Amino acid sequence: MNKMIILFDGVCNFCNFWVNFIMDRDKDDRFRFCSLQSEKGQEYLRKFNLQTENFDTFILITGESYLMKSAAGFRVLRSLKTGLRVLLIFSVLPTFITDGIYSLIAKNRYSLFGKKESCRIPTPEERSKFIG
Repeated sequence: MNKMIILFDGVCNFCNFWVNFIMDRDKDDRFRFCSLQSEKGQEYLRKFNLQTENFDTFILITGESYLMKSAAGFRVLRSLKTGLRVLLIFSVLPTFITDGIYSLIAKNRYSLFGKKESCRIPTPEERSKFIG
């Protein structure tokens, strides 16, 4: 099975919380993680002709395609065995609404949750889950 790759803002505390949340619940080992700021993360962004700075979303790469914002979040939720799957009910809403909410949180994530000085460094136990 091909792994889905989550590109995330490595200095964002909120983003790192969700990386930990997903890793703890990824019982089927479906996901790999890569910070947007890393060399490999930048390579993925260029591959898909995406912005390489001023990040406002995480990106879920599935094979040769990608999802962003709420679509990526809903896809991740569908893949996890967690009570938060109840949030999938919101996937029936129009994208402009779900992406609007996503963008509001993303725009304020540093002021609400803080920011690290450097990207997250995985523990030895986590290393196999990270790319780059």
